[in-house]
Amino acid sequence: MAKGTSRTSAKLATPRKAAAKRVDAKAAAPRKAAPKAPSRAVAKPVKLLSGGNPQIAKADGDAPVQAYIAAIPGWKRDVGRRLDALITRTVPGVRKAVKWNSPFYGVEGGEGKGGWFLNFHCFTKYVKVAFFRGASLRPAPPGESKHKDVRYLDIYEADPLDEELVASWIRQASELPGWVP
Repeated sequence: MAKGTSRTSAKLATPRKAAAKRVDAKAAAPRKAAPKAPSRAVAKPVKLLSGGNPQIAKADGDAPVQAYIAAIPGWKRDVGRRLDALITRTVPGVRKAVKWNSPFYGVEGGEGKGGWFLNFHCFTKYVKVAFFRGASLRPAPPGESKHKDVRYLDIYEADPLDEELVASWIRQASELPGWVP
């Protein structure tokens, strides 16, 4: 112990020095860069999820939907293209987006109208088209859901697509109040 230093002050000197070194080390450490603002560019698929469903970042507009469709593997890509073209022809001015790794289609509207009316999703052996108010469509799409209003159409590789019937469902669905998350 140094001359003229009490035991108490000698004990305190060591922890203070250690604390000062820690502060100096923190100040010298490089800081992480602030996160960048999200880009307006359409995100490329990161990977294919289970069933070959493309992983696409959430975004509004036609471009992310087209990126999703372009990333769909095999025969399901043609189904996606046909569905997109049929929806676009049937509902002029349709609103498009990719949400939760699926393309969504909707309409703008007021007075209880508007919102998303349809989406589709790729699975291993089929493409599932969800009509969010499908129970109100006539005839109702064949696939039932846990949700009383939702009905599904599953499209397998060998299935012919009855475009007239599907267009009728699309037209009817677009005229109903849509789903608003």
